[in-house]
Amino acid sequence: MLTVRLPEEIESRLNDLADATNRPKSFYVREALKRYLEDIEDIYLAESALEKFRASGEKAIPLDELERRLALED
Repeated sequence: MLTVRLPEEIESRLNDLADATNRPKSFYVREALKRYLEDIEDIYLAESALEKFRASGEKAIPLDELERRLALED
């Protein structure tokens, strides 16, 4: 169980949405958290991969070179 205090404006918007859609407020809070967590997880994974790449000393390949190597040129 988690208790969260929301600013009045956000709580009002959440109440309005719940009333308009006949869904509980908890549904929208769960959905919002799920989407936000997915985005944050992606950001952390990308940052971690970038740090590993930089630490490896491997050279980056310019996009046009990569496209040429993979025969993706137009």
